[in-house]
Parts: sequence; structure tokens; C-alpha cells
Amino acid sequence: MDFLLLLLKSGWDTLLDYLSLHVLTCLIPALFIAGAISVFVSQASVLKYFGPKANKFVSYGVGAVSGTILAVCSCTVLPLFSGIYMAGAGLGPAIAFLYSGPAINVMAIVYSARLLGWDIGIARVVGAVFFSVIIGLIMAYLFRKEEKVRSDGRFDTLSDAEQGKPWWQELIFFAILVGILLAASSKEWIILGVLLVALVIVMWRWFTLDEFKLWMKETWRFLLLIVPWLLIGVFIAGILKAIIPQSAVAAIVGGNTILGNFVASLFGALMYFATLTEVPIVKAFLDMGMGKGPALALLLAGPALSLPSMLALGKIMGWKKTLTYITLVTIMATITGYIFGLIVQ
Repeated sequence: MDFLLLLLKSGWDTLLDYLSLHVLTCLIPALFIAGAISVFVSQASVLKYFGPKANKFVSYGVGAVSGTILAVCSCTVLPLFSGIYMAGAGLGPAIAFLYSGPAINVMAIVYSARLLGWDIGIARVVGAVFFSVIIGLIMAYLFRKEEKVRSDGRFDTLSDAEQGKPWWQELIFFAILVGILLAASSKEWIILGVLLVALVIVMWRWFTLDEFKLWMKETWRFLLLIVPWLLIGVFIAGILKAIIPQSAVAAIVGGNTILGNFVASLFGALMYFATLTEVPIVKAFLDMGMGKGPALALLLAGPALSLPSMLALGKIMGWKKTLTYITLVTIMATITGYIFGLIVQ
């Protein structure tokens, strides 16, 4: 009974930490951005730059590096992924953004390099960008028939899509929304207040009441689609923290073996890491004897996946695609960590 209470307490404490530290400052602004993408970004624009027929260098390139400015975790990136995917983005570019987004924001890059060493920091960036494209291409190929049906069901040509607002208005509007996300996540309250006032002015001048209501409706839809599964996943991840001792994990991944890198990848994929918290955790593992290869494997799998994000992804794009994505991320992180471990030995 005491052990059961310990597990429940660990899950509950983790859930409370997530609610207090990340829901208001990260997840809620991301949900509003997702709703705005769904309503205000013309589907013609999404199809032009991210659709199945878009230039692959542009679509995958933008998808792989656009997370640089966003300080988001594997859960916060989900509404953004869901927004562009449901607006008509191809599966490959959307997956590239989903994978690389949490790993390559500027803060994560600098923090990783300073705390863990420039070798791991640079390897993390290169690995995240390169494998986001590889995983996106593989996903697009494996599910090409389903994606063709999905894209054909939307528009036959770009001209059939509803045109959005002038590009400069959309640019200013979304720049304000992204600024709100960044200011909230970094707790810059004065900047956040200024941006909220700017948002009110922009909505008053450029948008109708019906458009605002539709935005709120779409934001609510994303909240119901994603948040319940995230909260369940966070609770379960908290229980797992109590079951799996960190010392045992460090002992298993002390060398640079395929098994050690796989265990690190799997551990990173299951655990939930808030933005940047994966770095001090990996640092602690390194101090306990973890090899640099498994450390990189954990960094590549951890921010990209978590048990909460897995549950939510299953609702967004179906379990067949979700399980394929999880498998690819784990395999890619394992291989990359092992090769990196051989290089730096």
C-alpha cells in the first residue's frame, strides 16, 4: 500500500509541476497559435510551402529549422504541429518540424554546449536537423497513399483554397503570438503585457467578431484534442520516475554499446522533459558515468518524444503513424548516439 501511495504521489506531484510551470506559460499560448493557424492562415499558403506538392527543399528546410526561435518542449510543440498538419501541410515537413522543434531552439543549443560540451551541443543540433528531414521523408514515403487521399480531399489546386488576409497583417499577427509564447515561457512579464495590448489592438483593427469567435472555437477544439491526453501522460510519466531509479539507468548506459544507446533512447522517449530540463538531467547522468554516445541519444529522443506526446499524437494522426514515428525516432537516436560515441572515444 505504501508503494502504491508513493507511485500516486509521484504522478500527482509531476502533474502539479507541469500544470503550474508549463500549461499557462507555454501550452496555452501554443494552443492559441494552433487555433490561429487553423483559422487565419490561408490553406493556399500552407499548401504552397508545406503541402505534398511544395518544393521539398523549402518545405523540409523550413520545417527542420523553424523551431530555432521557439522554446518549446515535446508537448508544447504538439498544438503547433497539429495546426499546420490539419491546415494541409504534408506529413513529411510537419514531422520534420515536430521532431526538430523542441531540440534546436537557441536556448537549448547554447545551454547544451555550455553545460555538456561543444561536441555534444553541435552534435545535437546537426543530428536533430538532419534526422528530422530523414524521418520526415521516410514517414511521407511510408504513408504516401494515405497522404494523397488526404491532400486530394482538400483541394485539387491551390486556387480552390480560400485566400487569407494580406500577408503583412498575418505576419504581424503571428509575430505577436510567437512573441507572447516566448515572453510567457521566459517570464518576461512587462514584454508580455505590451504584446497582449498589441494583440488587442490588432484584433480590434483587422479582425471581425465572427473571426475572433471562430479562433476561440478552434483553440478550444485543439485543447480538447490534446490536453487531456497530455495530462494523463504526464501523470504516468511521474509514476515511471518513481519506478525507474536513475542510478540503474546510468549504470546500464555507462559504455557505448548498441544496447546502452537504445536504453537511453527509450528512456528519453518515455520520460517527459520540460524545456531545457533534459540538459541538467543528462549532465547528472554524465557525472554518474554515462557515456557521451548514450547522452546524445537521450538528447535526440527525449525532447522529440514523451509518453504524454505519444498519447496526444495518437489522437492527432492515428496510432499507425504515431507508432511508426516513435520507432523511427528511437532507431535514429540509437544509431546516432552509437556513431557519436565511437567518434569521441
